[in-house]
Amino acid sequence: MKVNLVPIGNSKGVRIPSSVIKECGFGEQIEMRVEHGIVVLAPARRTRDGWDGAFAKMAAAEDDALLIPDTMEHDWDKEEWEW
Repeated sequence: MKVNLVPIGNSKGVRIPSSVIKECGFGEQIEMRVEHGIVVLAPARRTRDGWDGAFAKMAAAEDDALLIPDTMEHDWDKEEWEW
C-alpha cells in the first residue's frame, strides 16, 4: 500500500488507515524505530513488560542474589557523632 506524506508544521506525517491500526493492535501510542533505513511502527509496550517472566527465570536459575545488601551498616554507624 502506498500512502502520501502529509505536511504537519515543519514535519511530515502518514495517515494510517483504521484497518491497519486494528490489525496491528495500535493504541493511543506506538513505538517507532529505524532498522536498516526502514521505518518500523509497533504497538507501544508497557513499561516493565515481561519483567515477571525474566525474574522467574532468574529465580529458577538461582541468579537472583541481591547486588546491594539490605543493610549498609558501617562501624561509624555505631560510634557517637560529633557535630
